Amino acid sequence: MVDEKKSITPMEHYNMTDFLKGQASKIITSISEGDTSGFVLKNGKPLAVIISNERYERLLKAGIDINEY
Repeated sequence: MVDEKKSITPMEHYNMTDFLKGQASKIITSISEGDTSGFVLKNGKPLAVIISNERYERLLKAGIDINEY
C-alpha cells in the first residue's frame, strides 16, 4: 500500500496596506473567483484569514464550523 500525502498549497499573503490602498475589492474578487483563501498580514504577521464562500460552504457540509473554534 502506497502512503499518499496530500500536497498542501500555501495560501496567498495580502498586506493590510493593500486593503488600505483601495485594493480590497480586487483581492476579495480574486479569492472568490479562484475559490481560494489567503492570509491578511499586518507588519508581516498574520492578522486574519479570508476564504471564498464556496470553500466555506464545503467546510460546513463536511461538518466543520470554523465559528466553533
